[in-house]
Parts: sequence; structure tokens; C-alpha cells
Amino acid sequence: MIDHTGIAVSNFETAKGFYDKAMAPLGASLLLTVPKEYTGGANVAGYGRDRPVFWVTDSKQPKDTQHIAFSARNRAEVDAFYSAAIAAGGRDNGGPGPRPHYHEHYYGAFVFDPDGNNIEAVCHNPE
Repeated sequence: MIDHTGIAVSNFETAKGFYDKAMAPLGASLLLTVPKEYTGGANVAGYGRDRPVFWVTDSKQPKDTQHIAFSARNRAEVDAFYSAAIAAGGRDNGGPGPRPHYHEHYYGAFVFDPDGNNIEAVCHNPE
């Protein structure tokens, strides 16, 4: 079980703008920006519903892309996430729809964020 996770991004302001919009349909938002005196000068922001669980950190170092899946409370949230993420500059990596090869009720949508990370919203409910 994951308590929290994060990714490194090449342009913090671009990533922040993307995640500010893409997270809203999931009921999540920017909850905390860590003061730079605690981060060695890096920009660090935490997103979540009740507490920060997804962290974005600026990094000038080369990195591999990552896959992060966010839980949606229903299929409409998955659809809204996808629309918001695309409108915010994300690139399609698989529009909203059932993915029965994962399990019977798996409903997800995938986008690439501005750094090429594979970002997903998923609902496991039958509706």
C-alpha cells in the first residue's frame, strides 16, 4: 500500500500548472508548498484530498519517467480528470474506458504529463 509518492519534474511551474488542473476533478489540490530552506532550494509541492500524498519536486538531473495512478471515486471523475489533463497540456496515452484485461470493473484514463510521466486516474467500481 502506498502512503505517498512523488516525481521529479524538469520545469516546476509548468508541472504545477498541469497538476493544479489535472487533480481538481479527482477532488485533490495543492495542499502544501515546502519552504525552500527545508529542501535545499528546490521547489516542492504536495497534492492530495485530505493531506499531501503526491509530491512534485523540481530537478535538473536526468531521470526516467514514472507511472502514477490516482484513485477516482467514480467513472465520471476519471472522465473529468482526462479532460482536465488534456486541456492543461497533457498528451493522450489512452482515453477513459474499461480495461477488462486488468479486472472486470477497471476503468481508467492515461495521459503523459509535461515531462512524459504516465499519469492515470482509475476507478475500480462497476459504475
